[in-house]
Amino acid sequence: MKTTIGLILALLSSFAYAGESKIYNVKGSEYEGYWSKVNNDAPLVLLVHDWDGLTDYEMKRAEMLNELGYNVFAVDLFGKGVRPTEVKDKQQHTGELYKDRDKLRALMQGSLDFAASLGGNIDNTVVMGYCFGGAAVLESARAGMKAKGFVTFHGGLGTPEGQSYAQTQAPIMILHGTADTAIPMSQFASLAEQLEAASVEHEMITYSGAPHAFTVFGSPSYREDADKKSWASFTQFLAANTQ
Repeated sequence: MKTTIGLILALLSSFAYAGESKIYNVKGSEYEGYWSKVNNDAPLVLLVHDWDGLTDYEMKRAEMLNELGYNVFAVDLFGKGVRPTEVKDKQQHTGELYKDRDKLRALMQGSLDFAASLGGNIDNTVVMGYCFGGAAVLESARAGMKAKGFVTFHGGLGTPEGQSYAQTQAPIMILHGTADTAIPMSQFASLAEQLEAASVEHEMITYSGAPHAFTVFGSPSYREDADKKSWASFTQFLAANTQ
């Protein structure tokens, strides 16, 4: 899915990380996030990784957001040192959290609380994520997390049985590829109906020919046009929903 560090550096030779790793604790376990700060007054973006765990891909996206004037905390949902490379391991770590939604919600809220302790403005925050991270973002939206907005890039869109968007307190943006075979358009349509029924403000955009993981630089799934268009829509959402 993601390229190696060496390939990313070759493709993006001008990029240098501005942030630093931060160890934090949620319910007795250690996690290692990434804090990338612009200034004390900047809005906060809580960024959630895909099933690879927190890697240099999220760090690059954090830098891109820094350039736009946002502080970023890239969360870790798997645990300190857990960065799976084999598909079976990625399935294991995501599967455990899909089965334990209470833990997933606690990790998301714990990550936001830790970002606040670093100086992140949790009263002016947008939560965004990629693939598995997108599913985690929607889990937080359904949990009623206090944020200015929720955004997913090619994220999981299914709603677990017994859940709804009745507690969602902020707008949602969904950025999705119509060629995504992992997350079919039937889920996209179902989510639209759920958000409308719950009177949740939302914007849902599709990109023709874009498969799953269409934003991942250097991967076979990468689609430059869809990546640039979705990023532009996301930045407009940020500008409209943060102060």
